[in-house]
Formats: sequence, C-alpha cells, structure tokens
Amino acid sequence: MTLTRLRTFLAVVETGSVKDAARRLVVTESAVSASLVALQRSLGLRLVRPAGRGLELTEAGEVYAGYVRQALGLLEAGGAAAAGEADPEGGELRIAAVTSAGEQLVPRFLHGFRQAHPRARIGLRIGNRAHVHRLLDDRRVDVVIGGRPPRGRAVLAVRPNELVVVAPGGGAAPPPRTAAPWEERRGWLAEQTWLLREPGSGTRATAEVLLDELGISPPTLTIGSGAAVREGVIAGLGVSLMSRDAVARDLASAAMAVLGTPQTPLRRDWHLVAHPGRLPATAALFVRYVIMCGEFTEASRKH
Repeated sequence: MTLTRLRTFLAVVETGSVKDAARRLVVTESAVSASLVALQRSLGLRLVRPAGRGLELTEAGEVYAGYVRQALGLLEAGGAAAAGEADPEGGELRIAAVTSAGEQLVPRFLHGFRQAHPRARIGLRIGNRAHVHRLLDDRRVDVVIGGRPPRGRAVLAVRPNELVVVAPGGGAAPPPRTAAPWEERRGWLAEQTWLLREPGSGTRATAEVLLDELGISPPTLTIGSGAAVREGVIAGLGVSLMSRDAVARDLASAAMAVLGTPQTPLRRDWHLVAHPGRLPATAALFVRYVIMCGEFTEASRKH
C-alpha cells in the first residue's frame, strides 16, 4: 500500500471513473487501473464495481474511502502545520466557509488578513454546511466559518448574524410594507415562490422550519448557490430567507427589501470553529486577526 495508490483510489471515488481519475491525476488510464487493482489485492477486498460506464463503491469501499480521506487529510494537515510552525507568516491558511458567508463575507476578512500577513498562502473552500464540516472532519481544512456547528467542534470566535426574509426591492408587485397587517403580509408570502438552497444547507433547513411556523405552503424553487438565490430575488424570481450580512449592500441600495414576520429576524450567529486541540500556527494568526479587527468576538467554549 502506497500514498500513490490511496490518492488514486480517492480520485476514482470522487470522479466515478478511471478515465476521469486519470485526467485529474495527469496519468494514463492503465496506471489508474493498475493502482486500483494493486490496492484491492493488498487488502484482499473488492472496493469498487462497474456501474454503467463508470465505477461505484462496494460496501467495503464506502467504509474504506472514509478512512482514506481522513488519513490523506491528516497527512496534508500535518505538512501544512509543520510548515506554518516553522514560519507562521509564510504558512498556509486552510479555511472553509458556508456559501452565504463565503461568497459575501469571508473575502473581506481574507483581504485584510493578506494585507496584514502578505506572505501567508490561502486556500478557501466554499460549500453548504454538510460539505464544509466534512472537509474539517477529513482534515482538509483547519478552520470553518458557518452557522450552528456540529458537536465536537472547538468554537474559537463568534460574529452576530441575522436571517431575514428578503423580497425584490421594487417591480410590478412589490411586497406590502412592514406596517401592513400581518395577515396581508402572510397572504402575500404564501403566494410567492420561495427560493431555497440545496439539501444539506443550514439556511434551507431553517427556511423549511420557518415556513411551517408561519403556516404557509408556498411554491418553492431549489437553487444551488447563495449567489444565485440573491440574484433571483433581485430579479423578481421570488423571496428567500437570507443572511443580512450576505445582502447588506443590496438592502442599502434598495435592490432588496426586508419583509418582517412574527418569527424574523432569526439570530443565527456565525461561528469560527476548528477541531479541539492546538490550532496550526497560520490558522491561529487568522483567528487573532479577525478578533483584533473586531469582526468576531473571542469564544472559549466547545459546542
């Protein structure tokens, strides 16, 4: 068993075929196939099986893939941590953020951090809540910015955040004013298309609970990114539940409007989290930076 074989196996898992894995690794298809065969032979297990034109994991392969992700992630994390310890200013910040924070909020933090620490390298990954915490589980990132974290995370810092119902700022059918009777606003909301994030998104789950609490069953449209939801609201495609941080500029320019409900705004703070234990030196620099510049408040607890 070698690291090359493990990385090849993971490439097959993530791409679903020998051809695509070879393209990703910039090797021949025969090299990928040979590596896969050798790995399965060394384990005495069948890890993959044909599925249409590609491959799928066996039950044993599913279990093994999880350990491979963690093992390779831990090795990558160890290398990055060692390099950062030797030279924190020149190390790598490996960070992930949920989509609503990563698209609108985190770039500002990273810009300031790079100005303060110009030699630091930055790797930012963006995805829904399930994805970014899986990256942390697999040690492929060192810190995550998101909403409510799963248990077992060290909460390093907190930033206030609200979720609000947003609607187009104008157009042919503007929303009723917040001062309008609630039943009028409720009826209007029940007729609108609600733009929802994909399954696995924390904001989507919260929105579904909100609709139930409001007692409405409006038409919905699933959109796979926060940026697309934002553009959809501005264009008049529907309404949505979004982070006030993520749409601050749109509210200021009147491209969007907040529609009040008895349940909103919802307090859903941003959390900067990591695994319990010592934080890699370059990641620690970033945490200190966002606290010192007032973007986050230090926390000293575990979730």
